[in-house]
Amino acid sequence: MKLLEDRIRQDGTVLPGNVLKVDNFLNHQIDPQLMDQMGAEFARKFANMGITKVLTVESSGIAPAVMAGLHLHVPVIFARKHKSLTLTDNLYTAKVYSYTKQVNNDISIDRRFLDASDRVLIIDDFLANGQAVQGLFDIAETAGIAVAGVGVVIEKRFQKGHQLVEDAGVPLVALASIASFEDGQVVFAQD
Repeated sequence: MKLLEDRIRQDGTVLPGNVLKVDNFLNHQIDPQLMDQMGAEFARKFANMGITKVLTVESSGIAPAVMAGLHLHVPVIFARKHKSLTLTDNLYTAKVYSYTKQVNNDISIDRRFLDASDRVLIIDDFLANGQAVQGLFDIAETAGIAVAGVGVVIEKRFQKGHQLVEDAGVPLVALASIASFEDGQVVFAQD
C-alpha cells in the first residue's frame, strides 16, 4: 500500500534492534483516515473469505482491526493481555512474548465470543517474530475455529513471522512489507 509506505518513510524511525517506531500514526497517536483506508484495503483483500469475526491482540492491533471489521461488517474481538474483574473464567488463553516490551503475556478471549462456525481474520499492527499471531492461532485451534487469513499493517519480512504464517498455510496480507533496514532507512520488499 503505497500510501502507508510513504507514511513510514516520512514519519517512521528505525531504532536499534530492528525496531521501527511509528507511534505518531499507528500505535500511540492514530491517524484515523489512514486507519480507515487500511481497513478498506484489508476488507478488499479478504472480501470473499467468509470472515465472521476479526481477532487481534490489545492494544496496537485494535485500531486496524476495528477498521477492517467495519469494512467487513463483522464484530471485532481483541485478546486481553491484562487481567480484569469482568474477565475471570471460561476463557481461551495463550502465551505471547513481546519483543519490544521484553515481557511474556497471557492473552485471553472470553469463550462466549467464539463459535465453532466462525471463520476469523487475524489483524495486527506488526508481524515480526509472529508471537501475537501464534498466540491467536493457538486460541483458534483450541476453540476449533478456522483462521481464514492474517492481515498485518507492517511486516518485517526478514524476521520469522512471515514464514510462521506461510508454514501454517494461512493467507497473509501485509500492507507494507519491509525487506531490511539499511543505514537507518527502511527498504521495502518488492513482491
